[in-house]
Order: sequence, then structure tokens, then C-alpha cells
Amino acid sequence: MIYARWAGIALLALAWLSGCMVGPNFRQPDPPDLPRYTETPMPDQTASAPGVGGASQRLIAGGELPAQWWTLFRSEPLDRLIRQAVADSPNLAAAEATLRQARENLAAQSGALLLPRVDANLSATRQKITGAAFGEPGIGASIFSLYNASVNVSYMLDLFGGNRRELEALQSLVDYQNYQLEGAYLALTANIVTTAVREASLRAQIQATEDIIAAEQKQLELVERQYALGAVAKLAVLTQRAQLEQTRATLPGLERSLAQTRHQLATLAGRFPSEAAIPPFELDALMLPVEVPVSLPSSLVRQRPDIRASEALLHQASAQVGVATADLYPKITLSGSIGEQSLQLHRLFAGPPVWSIGAALLQPLFHGGELEAKRRAAVAAYEQAHAQYRQTVLQAFQNVADVLRALDADARALEAQALAEASARETLALTQRQYQLGGSSALALYVAQQQYQQAHLALVLTQATRYADTAALFQALGGGWWNRDSQLAPLARARAN
Repeated sequence: MIYARWAGIALLALAWLSGCMVGPNFRQPDPPDLPRYTETPMPDQTASAPGVGGASQRLIAGGELPAQWWTLFRSEPLDRLIRQAVADSPNLAAAEATLRQARENLAAQSGALLLPRVDANLSATRQKITGAAFGEPGIGASIFSLYNASVNVSYMLDLFGGNRRELEALQSLVDYQNYQLEGAYLALTANIVTTAVREASLRAQIQATEDIIAAEQKQLELVERQYALGAVAKLAVLTQRAQLEQTRATLPGLERSLAQTRHQLATLAGRFPSEAAIPPFELDALMLPVEVPVSLPSSLVRQRPDIRASEALLHQASAQVGVATADLYPKITLSGSIGEQSLQLHRLFAGPPVWSIGAALLQPLFHGGELEAKRRAAVAAYEQAHAQYRQTVLQAFQNVADVLRALDADARALEAQALAEASARETLALTQRQYQLGGSSALALYVAQQQYQQAHLALVLTQATRYADTAALFQALGGGWWNRDSQLAPLARARAN
């Protein structure tokens, strides 16, 4: 009875010790307490301008970004291309496979560290022994076969939580790979949107250049007729022809950039350039989002995949400090076996079983400072991870602030550029009429044509920049992944759908 009481006390003590975990316990860093992203408050509404992409945008503080944020551009071809890319992208497939690998490593270590290890053993040996082995050389030699069948059990008590801290670190790596997958998903979708906007911009530039070429060709024909009648000097013809050829010389570069952009879109979609049926993208087919949700600064650290990934690495480093600390304390291993032994195979299970039970305690005493140094190294690694986390947060807030200011500047630049383009167009038309009537020189017409060409192309680029910066803001805010219906990996969801 006394032995049973002491055995119960011992079991309770072991259970209590198994519940202990040496520190530190990880705590999520507090979000920055900031009222806004920028040094001075942003206007609630941007400027507006006539034409494509000229609508005023309203910044909605605390607004929720949809998970499929690219649908705010109201382009069915863009939405279809992104769905295709999510399903076929090798980058997403690689990120998903890395996540599965991390999960399986966690599952393997969970079974190894939390559960007893049970192994079955079956062996047969042929042995020769002599009496000399027992100090009796006169007995002679004996040859026999020994058959053994047993089940062995071993289990290491996790008295100070080292095993659980190790699993905590592995779980953090799973979280890290999950956020890496989210980051790859966000980067892919953002790259497709910005590349589609670049294609639309190039198409608009090519169209504008072709319109300018057509107008300059007509102007050259007029100057040539005037020269044939003796109304203008040959210099006027040469000047107009040079202007036309200079404009034509810009087309091949634009067409090359357009082809390369479409090749990039095909690659992003997981297709070969020669096989991808990528729809054409035009600026007037994209709708500029007029209501732009902007997350609160206090929410950004929970919404950016790169910040969450950095936090997971910080958690992993914290758990490794616990692992290194637990290595300083005793380790107790319980073991036991039960089986059969026989000199004849057919009588292996005929006799009484043989068994053993034991416990081993390992207490580090002197390792030349190895264990203490490893713990200090783990603490230093945690401090490094914490500094890297802070740097990631700072860069994320800089990204959002930069894009918010860019949107405001884009709207004002588009407003000014639209006025400049309208003025240059009106000046060119007036100069052409005056030239036809002999009231303006060929040089004045040449200057007016150049000014209009530059203003028109600059307007197209400014329109495209506004679309691209809007997409960049959605990317900087995290892409809305937290608003999905479930927390499954995006690639797995896309393939399931």
C-alpha cells in the first residue's frame, strides 16, 4: 500500500513536471500606434481630370479590401487571366509544395517527440561459446541457435518543454511558409495587373503615335503641294519629312516593348509565349476604382503577408530559445520490452515471456560551456529576428505612405497634363490653319507638332501611371487575403474551383 502511494505521488510529480515549459512564452508585437501613414493628413478625395482614368478617387479610411482586389478595375479579361495564372503558375505551385513540406515535417516531429516509440524486433543468431568465456576452459565449446522476438517501447519525458518548444518552432515555420505562399499569390496578381496596365499604356502610345504619323503624313503632302506651286521653300519639305520620320522611328521600340510585355504576361500565367492566348488590354477597357479602401495603420501589421512571415520567424526564434534553455535541464527516458527467446524456432512462443523495464536520467554537468553558448546564440538570433521584424514593419508603412502620396500626385499631374494636352492640340490646329494661309512658318508648325506629340504621349503615360499606382496601393495594403471565406492556401482553392 505504501509503495502504491509513493508510485502515485511519483506519477503526479512527473505529470506536473511534464506540464512545465521553460520560457520565453512568445507574445505578438504590438502594432504601431499611429494616426496615419503620411507626415501630413491625406486629402479625402483626389483631383479629377477629363478623359480615361481621370475620375476623382475617394480614400476610405478603414475600408475593407476585397480578397479579389483586381476586380475593382472591372475588367473581365483581367479577372480571367488572373484566375488562369493562379491555377497554372509554377511559382505558386512551388510555394504550395514548400508549405506541404513544412506541414509534413511538423507532423513527423510531432509523432517522434510527443508519442512513445514502439518497435517490433525479430532476430535469429548462430552462436558458439566456450567455457573459457566463463573461466572454465575445460568445459569445451557449444554451438547453438538463438531466436528472439520482442516489442520495445521508449519514451522521453518532456519535463521542461524542450520537445514542445521544438514543435512550436516547427509550427512557426509552417506559418512562415503559409504567409510566403500568400506573398507569392499577392505578388503574382499584382504583377499581372501592373503588366496588363503597361500593355494598355503601350497600346495607347502606339495608337497615339500612329495618329500623329497619319496627321504628319497629311501635313507633309500639303507642304509638298505648296512646294510644287512655289509657295514654300524646300527647307519646309525637308523639315516636315524629318519630323515624320522621327515619329515613325519611335514605333519599333514601342512595338518591341509591347511584345515583351505580352511575353511576360504569358509567363506569369504559366504559359509559353507561343501558346498563350492572352487577351489584349486597352486603357479605356479598365475602370479606375473611384472608391479606394485604405486599412488603418493599426491593422496593417496583421494584413501584410511579409510582416506576418517576419513575425512567424520571430516566433520560431523565440521557441528556439526555449529549446536551448531546456537542454540545460535533466532528461528522463523510460524504456521497456517484452518478448520471447528460444533455442528452437518452433518453440519461440511456447515458453514464458522475458521482459525488462528501465529509466535513464541524463543531466548535463560539463560540456565546456557548449550549452550555455548555444542558449546565448539563440537569444542573439531572437534579437536579430526582432530587429528584422521592425525593419519589415517600417518598410511596409513606407510602401503605403509612398503610394498614397503617389496617388495624390498622379491625380494632380493628370489634371495638369490633360490641360497641357488640350492646349497643345489647340495650338497645333491653330498653327496648321495659319500655315495653310501663309501666316506661320514651317518652323512654328514643326514646334507645335512636337509639343502636341510630347503632351499627348505624356497624357497616356500619366493615365497608365495612375492605374498602376492604384494597384500598387492594393498590394501595399496586403491584397485582402484575410477576407477570404476560409484560410486554405489560395492555390489549393483555385485548383479546387
